[in-house]
This record gives sequence, structure tokens and C-alpha cells, in this order.
Amino acid sequence: MDFLQLAQKRYSCRKFLPKEVEIEIIQKVLEAGRLAPTACNFQPQRILVITDENKREALKECTKFTFDAPVILAICYDKEESWKRKYDGQDEGIVDAGIVSTHMMLEITHLGLGSTWVASFDPNKARQILNIPEHLELVNLLPFGYPAENDVPSEMHEKRKQIEEIAFWNEF
Repeated sequence: MDFLQLAQKRYSCRKFLPKEVEIEIIQKVLEAGRLAPTACNFQPQRILVITDENKREALKECTKFTFDAPVILAICYDKEESWKRKYDGQDEGIVDAGIVSTHMMLEITHLGLGSTWVASFDPNKARQILNIPEHLELVNLLPFGYPAENDVPSEMHEKRKQIEEIAFWNEF
């Protein structure tokens, strides 16, 4: 399928089969994240793969949005390695983590699985549960797995603004 078809097919999966995801699939997803572009190619992304049932269950203390997925990726960036813009010091690590997450979400869809981006979590509790070192910043969680047969995109999935509302030519 071409890229636009893939992008259109991807949706936030919120119901997963209680089926283990094969290590080969997880490795392909991680490879998509490894290949993602980052500012100055510093590659500050750090991805914690959570397959342990007890850890996944513990994450429910900091978010209700695990959806009982068999795999949860915790996407972080290393604040000591991320590129900072010289003009104002803006840390591009969060952008890098977003690009990495997007690459992995699209690969997950390409492989026939589902995922959802989760930013609604208590970062301090997540840091504690996952034992995230201080130099790493947790940006999002990415639960994924095989979609349940009755999982469907939300009604908001198809709602998109017209190109004329989001893109401008030469001036705003």
C-alpha cells in the first residue's frame, strides 16, 4: 500500500486481543524507530519495551490508557544527548521522540497491528514505576498489539480539516 493509504489506515486502537506479539514484530517496530530522523542525527531516543504483565499492570497506576495491550513502549529522550537550538536553547528531544513514535506507529499499522499514542499519564508515577533515570524524559507511551475484532476507529478519525484551513501559500 502506498504511504497515504497507510497514513489513512492508521487509527488509535483501544481494544487488543490478549495475544503475545512476536519478538520479530517488536524488533521491526524498533527498527522503524531507529531509522527515524532526529535533529542533527543525535538519536537521543530511548525506548523501553514493556512486555512484562506485572509492569503493564503497574502502569495502570499512572494512566487508564493502557488498553490491556500486550506491549507498551515508553518513548523517552536523553536530555544530555538531544540537540538544543542555539538561538533560544529549545530542546528538540521531544520532537525527535514524536518523529520516532510516528515512524513506529506507521510500521505497527503496516504490520497489521494497532497502536495508540498516550500522553495522558502521571509522569512522576510513570518514572517511578518504570525506573526511568533522571537524564531521560518520558514523552509518551505507545501501547500496541493485535487489534480486537470489534475495535474500530473513533468517530473523530475521519474528521479532518480541509487543506485550505491548514496550509497557506507564501504568507498567512
